[in-house]
Amino acid sequence: MDLKTLIRNIPDFPKPGIMFRDITTLLNHPEGLRYTIDTLTEKCQQAGFKPDHIVGMESRGFLFGVPLAYQLNTGFIPVRKPGKLPAAVHTIEYELEYGTDTLEIHQDAIAAHHKVIIVDDLIATGGTAKATAELLQKIGCEVLGFAFIIELVDLAGRQKLPDKPIITLVQY
Repeated sequence: MDLKTLIRNIPDFPKPGIMFRDITTLLNHPEGLRYTIDTLTEKCQQAGFKPDHIVGMESRGFLFGVPLAYQLNTGFIPVRKPGKLPAAVHTIEYELEYGTDTLEIHQDAIAAHHKVIIVDDLIATGGTAKATAELLQKIGCEVLGFAFIIELVDLAGRQKLPDKPIITLVQY
């Protein structure tokens, strides 16, 4: 299946010169969604990943991370923006193109020895995935690899990530 046919391109969003890759059309397509989750699962199994948890970043990482965790018979842990988690959290602040941002994970959600796969819908510059990996490594977790639906190759995000396997289904 050609997933590119199910991903809508929206020019000049959120600002002029940007081509937004909209996955809502993929999510709305039953066969495309099934194919996406099945292919992610297959590629994670082929890579030999045996995670204790799938970790997904807010919010689209949740959409693909939860069914992947289900398929791999493991748990799912959300990484959120500040103020969204009600219990004690581990926090990391990271650099954006213009400023900083923060990510949080519940302290009791994961232990130092856990092995994880980090999942999101898209890798662009790699900043959020890199920060998530650093947060998990700071806790003492082992990042087995990364899984993304879309990779924007020209933005070279994978070069910012730790030297771990990176699964992508569609490249632009």
